[in-house]
Amino acid sequence: RALWSCSVQLVPLPSAEGWSGGTPQPFNSSYRRPAEPPPWKGWSGTMEEEEKEEKGDDTLQGRQQQSRSSPEKSMDKNTDEEQPSTACNQYPKEAVKKRQNSGRGSGGNDSSRTFRKSFRLDYRLEEDVTKSKRGKDGRFVNPWPTWKSPTLPNILKWSFMEKNNSNVPRSKQELDKELPVLQPYFVQTPEDAGKTGAGMRVTWLGHATVMVEMDELVFLTDPIFSQRASPIQLLGPKRFRGPPCTVAQLPKIDAVLISHTHYDHLDYNSVASLNERFGSELRWFVPLGLLQWMQRCGCENVIELDWWEENCVPGHDAVTFVFTPSQHWCKRTVTDDNKVLWGSWSVLGPWNRFFFAGDTGYCFAFEQIGKRFGPFDLAAIPIGAYEPRWFMKYQHVDPEEAVRIHIDVQAKKSVAIHWGTFALANEYYLDPPVKLNEALERYGLKKDDFFLLRHGESRNLNTNDRFE
Repeated sequence: RALWSCSVQLVPLPSAEGWSGGTPQPFNSSYRRPAEPPPWKGWSGTMEEEEKEEKGDDTLQGRQQQSRSSPEKSMDKNTDEEQPSTACNQYPKEAVKKRQNSGRGSGGNDSSRTFRKSFRLDYRLEEDVTKSKRGKDGRFVNPWPTWKSPTLPNILKWSFMEKNNSNVPRSKQELDKELPVLQPYFVQTPEDAGKTGAGMRVTWLGHATVMVEMDELVFLTDPIFSQRASPIQLLGPKRFRGPPCTVAQLPKIDAVLISHTHYDHLDYNSVASLNERFGSELRWFVPLGLLQWMQRCGCENVIELDWWEENCVPGHDAVTFVFTPSQHWCKRTVTDDNKVLWGSWSVLGPWNRFFFAGDTGYCFAFEQIGKRFGPFDLAAIPIGAYEPRWFMKYQHVDPEEAVRIHIDVQAKKSVAIHWGTFALANEYYLDPPVKLNEALERYGLKKDDFFLLRHGESRNLNTNDRFE
């Protein structure tokens, strides 16, 4: 059984009433940074430097070009100094509820956020962020005290001694009843994609793949349209719920976000198909260390980022894509362990903010992300592949920890991902939604604060700040 794959299942769609976000403001394209120093601690540039960026003189872009010629040397040059780890915050439920309630009050009415422009900040310069780290062998390591690497004895113990309780039915009729796969709206009306105004729309395409439409952009997260999460399509974890659409049926996609290299999150066939269809017009945002692999797949428009680095889609510099931390690991072959970084993504627009957690165990990174970029209008957070806890807790959150991430990043709403598609762990395939609703009740949250979607289903956040 492939350790680097994951999933689980669904429940009746909750009501979407109760949205209480602030009123979005139109983006002012003529906004310029004031003469006085900006409030961001990491900023050290000048107005002239920003103008150079707009003309294409971007130091990060220059680093990308250097990476193309010598990826390994570039990785070595960008190695950060190791930072001491601090103890992980273990929040009692009462404290979490208090923080959640205080976060609601901050809403989304901050005008500085509403008209935020991409300044190409490098948040690694800030003292209170946890930077990525490498070991003596040059491979990335988790800086979190909550991390424990999976060992071969533990992998074997999990694989052969733990009972698999997933119990996915073989009957397609039963699966269709419990986990229906809907045809996404854009298959019939692709011209409607991206037309969300100041609102946003999210469509779940199975596992960790979501299509997000916000701030005049359409992007995908960790796309996998293959039947198996595996290097070959004859063996490996197989979907028990097929993809609701094909790559050919997708609307125009502006960007793709990749969180890490495990096969259920980085699928070669899907990457190749997307690249074949959209070519260099599609921008790929990937973790540090993955650029060369993407280029071998034929992808040209690739931006490789370290934690706390940011970039944008050409022509849409009002929307910033920041690669943010998570607690996980990378592996695709026998010898490439952690040669590539892993992480989450924070997408910051003039009207909306979106957070994609990727694959992760629970750690204090999410409080740092919420402090820096919250509140988020929507977060996509994994809820599946969490049993047995003695083994999975370091790399996959359970539904209760997913709720804590929702609170830590100050998400107004969250959508459940990473479940109901592949049977990658030992919990019953329909348990994740049940456990999620139980956790929401314990933390005093509503079901529509952290909602479920059926495969292929969409939700809209309109200009009245209410999900439809």
